[in-house]
Amino acid sequence: MMRALEAARKAAAAGEVPVGAVIVLSGEIVAVAANATRHPADPTGHAEIRALRAAAEKLGRDRLTDCDLYVTLEPCAMCAGAISHARIARLYYAASDPKGGAVEHGARVFEHAQCFHKPEVYSGMGEAEAAEMLREFFRERR
Repeated sequence: MMRALEAARKAAAAGEVPVGAVIVLSGEIVAVAANATRHPADPTGHAEIRALRAAAEKLGRDRLTDCDLYVTLEPCAMCAGAISHARIARLYYAASDPKGGAVEHGARVFEHAQCFHKPEVYSGMGEAEAAEMLREFFRERR
C-alpha cells in the first residue's frame, strides 16, 4: 500500500485526483499506476484501470487470477467491473468512498448476480493517510 500511496502523491503533484494503485504477483510488484484523467485527457484513466492494463501487458494475459490489487480509494463502478473481468484475487483499498465507491457503497458491483468474479476485499489499510491526501487535494481546489 505504501507504493500506492506514493503513486497517489505523484498524481496530486501533477494536478490529478490523488489515487494510486499497485498490482502484486507472488509478492513482487507487477504494475504501479496513478490517476491520469487530465493529461492525457482520458475519462478511463483511473489508477486501477491503468494498473490492470500495465499488468496484463507485462504478464501477457488478460486474466490476473493470481494477482492482488492495492488501491488508495474504494474503486468506482467502472474500476470494480474491470477488477472483476481481470479476475483479481484480492482487492485491498485504503479509504472508503461513500459518494463514488462501488464496492461497499453505491452500486456494490461485486454483490450483483451478474458479476463474473468477486475478489476477496479488504479495506482500511492506509486509510488515514489516503483520506487526508484526498481531503487536502480538494480543499486546495475549493
